[in-house]
This record gives sequence, structure tokens and C-alpha cells, in this order.
Amino acid sequence: MKFTAKQIADILEGEIVGNPNQEVSTISKIEEGEKGSLTFLSNPKYNPFIYTTNASAVIVNKSFIPEKEVTATLIKVKNAYKSFSKLLEFYNEAKNNKSGREEPHFIAKSAKIGKEEYIGAFAYIGENVSIGKNVKIYPNSYIGDNVTIGDNCTFFSGVKIYSDTIIGNNCKFHSGVIVGSDGFGFAPDDKGEYKAIPHIGNVIIEDNVDIGAATTIDRATFGATIIRKGVKLDNQIQIAHNVVIGKNTVIASQTGVAGSTKIGENCMIGGQVGIVGHLTLGNNLKIQAQSGISKNLKDGEKVQGSPAMSYSDYFKSYALFKNLPKIAKVVNNIEKELKTQNISNE
Repeated sequence: MKFTAKQIADILEGEIVGNPNQEVSTISKIEEGEKGSLTFLSNPKYNPFIYTTNASAVIVNKSFIPEKEVTATLIKVKNAYKSFSKLLEFYNEAKNNKSGREEPHFIAKSAKIGKEEYIGAFAYIGENVSIGKNVKIYPNSYIGDNVTIGDNCTFFSGVKIYSDTIIGNNCKFHSGVIVGSDGFGFAPDDKGEYKAIPHIGNVIIEDNVDIGAATTIDRATFGATIIRKGVKLDNQIQIAHNVVIGKNTVIASQTGVAGSTKIGENCMIGGQVGIVGHLTLGNNLKIQAQSGISKNLKDGEKVQGSPAMSYSDYFKSYALFKNLPKIAKVVNNIEKELKTQNISNE
């Protein structure tokens, strides 16, 4: 796709210094800019690159005043960083603005699909599925029976949505996401052999939820696993059966949440965090990466470590821990000295 500097300026409500007809077809870092690319400058430490970049157009703050000649066309805006982010969003939407139905695909006769849809090749849509308008289902995706999907959702290639899942509006599922698989529930019989416990619940995902690639959300044993409005999940996360995640909580990659745990609103959870089952975690938590959560947490707690403790306690403990070899050496020397003194006294 090609855009002129004027088209970009119109989108960003910016002003042009240079050639309004300058075309760009790709995006680059300012220090790696090539002819035909668009970049931006917001951090002053990168100012020297604007005089050497080969990029054809640069988005800059209105306050930027060149100290010498700039060959690129400048697009001046109020906030270059925010404007560039807005443009990336616009570009991504334009790039993924597919429509129609590719062949082959399967759509059950009882399924209902809204207007402006995109159904990719080899997609499967089961019985009694209800899909809103402007939904995009990329190739090799599976939508099981009795699934309900709102408007403006995107399911990238290879997403699997099991039966009875309910999904709100404006949700995004990246490749390899699995929603609604059975939870890890097994019970030993008299012979010590494990038998699967049927999971007859479902998964409910509210509006504006983003789920990263290869993340799995298990269906409830009964009732529902619930992902509240505005939640953002990174890649490769495991959410177990009957978990509830409060609105606007964000969780980084490789975190695992065990069954029936309730996580509050507006929490920030780092990567590789392990959370045991049947806990209640409050609102506005901050959990550092690689922490192990084994007990309930109150609103606003900030924790780190495994088992997790408060930030301040963790840093105090770590200061001692990293000095243990020195402390041990001092103790050993004192012990030797005391033994020597005892021998001398004898």
C-alpha cells in the first residue's frame, strides 16, 4: 500500500514541510530509514538521525526546529509518538481489511453471520453459531456449536473456539488461541487410575479483550470461566477452569493461573508468574515476573518472589541473600577465632 505525505497529514491532522506528494509504502526506524519509508522522531537523542536518514517522510513534533537541512518531507503534529501509534493502528486495519468468503469453508445451515464478514479458507463454523457484523475469521479457524460472537471481532489463523463459548464485541484472538478446552480435572478410582471429570461449563469473554498467540482458556467444570471487559492476555498463557479475571487486567507471557482463582480489576501481572488455585486476588495488584502466588492478596499489593512477598520485604531479603557467601565467610572466621581462643585458654 502506498500513501502520500498529504494523506498521512490528513489522517493525523498535521502540517507538511516539504513535498505533499511524497509517497511512502513502508515503515522504518529513523536510523534505518530507506527511500519510500515513513518514520518518526519524538526522542531528542535521535535528533542527529533526521539529518542522515534516507526515509522519505518523518513525523515530528510541531516544536521541532531543524538545525540544518533535512531532505525528508516532515509531517508536523502535536505529539509524534502518539500520532505514529495512531498511524500504525490505521495501517494495520487497512492491511487486515479483508472481506468475503474464501473456498473451501464450512458453515452450518443453522449458523447466523452478520454483514461485512470475512471467512477464510478451511474455516469451520458449527451449528447454531451466532456471529455479529464485521467479524473476520482467518483460514483454518474453528468455531464450535452454539458459540455466540459479537461485532468487530478478529480470529487469526488457527484459532479454535469450542462449543458454547460467549464472546463480546471488539475482541482479538491471535493464531493458535484455544478457548473452551476441558480443564485439567481428573479423579483417581479404586485402582489408582485417573478418570477425566466432565467439564460441562463454558467460557465467557466480554468486550475489548485481546488474547495473544497460543494462549489457552479452559472451560468451567460447571458455570463459567470469565474474562472481563478490557483484559489483555499475552502469548502462551494458561487460564484454568472457573478462573475469573477482572476488567482491564493485563497478564504477560507464560503465566499460569490454576482453577477457580479470582483475579481483580486493573491488575498488572508479569511473565512466568504461577498462581495456585482457589485464591482471591484483589484489585490494582502488581505482581513481578516469575513470582509464585500461593495465598490471597489484598487490593493494591505489590509482590515479588516465590513464594511472593511485598516488594520491600523482597528487596531486603535479596540484599541479604546475595551477600550470604560473604556473611558465611565472616561467621566461619569468627567460629575459627573462637575455637583458637578456647584452645589457648585451655
